[in-house]
Amino acid sequence: MRRSGTAGTAGDRHWHGSARLAVGCAMVFAALAFLVDWDAGTLTAPRALLWTALSVAVCVVLLPQRVSAGPGWLAVRTPWRRRVVHTDALAAVRQYDGVSSHLVLRDVHGHRLEVDPRVLAANPLLWHEVDTGVRRSLERGTLRHGADVLDRLGRHIDAEAARAVLRASGLS
Repeated sequence: MRRSGTAGTAGDRHWHGSARLAVGCAMVFAALAFLVDWDAGTLTAPRALLWTALSVAVCVVLLPQRVSAGPGWLAVRTPWRRRVVHTDALAAVRQYDGVSSHLVLRDVHGHRLEVDPRVLAANPLLWHEVDTGVRRSLERGTLRHGADVLDRLGRHIDAEAARAVLRASGLS
């Protein structure tokens, strides 16, 4: 497994592939828009600027959040901002299910971030950093709401890892 960022930090190992897909989709959109407009004979400088702006918007919308973690912190970076919570000082965790399931983490310092639980499940190093911080929060007594949510997520991640090991060894 690959670490990303500085020493002691873990990152989403699938982010680069997802980012390449987002850029690729935006470039295909731009190419098709330019091609159709050029074939129709209506391609002008303002229209080319419009297609370029729309392609950038497609890329920004499709670009996934970049999740990283280190000892005692979890960060989510979007194109506009970076949010960080102190996992060793969590106050509450909530999980919202539905079309886009996400965890909302709040720390005692008032910081808040949202993260897709599938990112944590797909990246054992990220989950390890978060789980270690959550254990510290529980020891310190700061995590008052949502420990059961993280416990369920941890059991799900462990079960998936066990199934993957059994599949890889040919026992299932």
